Amino acid sequence: MKTVRLAVLAALLGVMPLVHAEPSIQVGFSPEGSARKLVLETIGGARHSIQMLAYAFQAPDIMQALVDAKKRGVDVRVVVDKKRNQGRTSKAAMDFVTSNGVELRTNSHFHIHHDKTIIVDGDTVETGSFNFAVSAETANSENVVVIAGAPDVTRQYVAHWQSRWDLGTPYSPR
Repeated sequence: MKTVRLAVLAALLGVMPLVHAEPSIQVGFSPEGSARKLVLETIGGARHSIQMLAYAFQAPDIMQALVDAKKRGVDVRVVVDKKRNQGRTSKAAMDFVTSNGVELRTNSHFHIHHDKTIIVDGDTVETGSFNFAVSAETANSENVVVIAGAPDVTRQYVAHWQSRWDLGTPYSPR
């Protein structure tokens, strides 16, 4: 009864009570298909921002999902490994997303930039072994973990993403 009265009082004063929701954790695997599905759902659920770190960057469905998010008004920024993404398929993917307004930087600061992470709306982190490539979707044994509602985890990933963005070089289509 006391909790109800406090909630009514908070509503009358225009104050939102603090709600402590449990974090949500989902997992997916490849080549079974649940990893790909979870990556696409994570991108598709973005309302404000997507911050991506990628080693391999070439899966057409993921590139299209990033462009679709940009067209919805989402701020989409991506950092990819420069050395890994020199081939024709990767260049085509990078050209496609950047020509559609996605900001992309390449990173050659490390032996390999092996991160595979998507941060959505400053609240959700997708990470794991899943490369953003067709082989990860259909042939490799891969995993994805999506963590939502864990602000301390997200803050650490955002700081890591920012450090890699700062080390990156802006990419321009050919």
